[in-house]
Amino acid sequence: MESRYCIVITTAPDRREAESLADGILNNRLAACVQMSDIRSFFLWQGATQKESEVALYIKTTEARYSDLEAYILEHHPYDVPEIIKLPVTGGLPGYLNWLDSTTAPPKA
Repeated sequence: MESRYCIVITTAPDRREAESLADGILNNRLAACVQMSDIRSFFLWQGATQKESEVALYIKTTEARYSDLEAYILEHHPYDVPEIIKLPVTGGLPGYLNWLDSTTAPPKA
């Protein structure tokens, strides 16, 4: 059974950029919730090991909104190649999942 819900993970270089992304995502109803956590990332980039402080964003949304969310992140993210990872949600409290549906539904005209 394919999931109707997902969590999308991205990172931002600082809290200001993370909050700007979160505000835009929520204002455009691309997700119902964005959680943030300060992290320390170690990664390979252009042949060298990088060590950076970042902010991780955990974005709760629906499969129906994923492609618009991905496009929004690509357009507004400061990184050349932002992390965008989609994890399927295979279960959850029905009331919470219903909230995801209603919160991300486009406004009625």
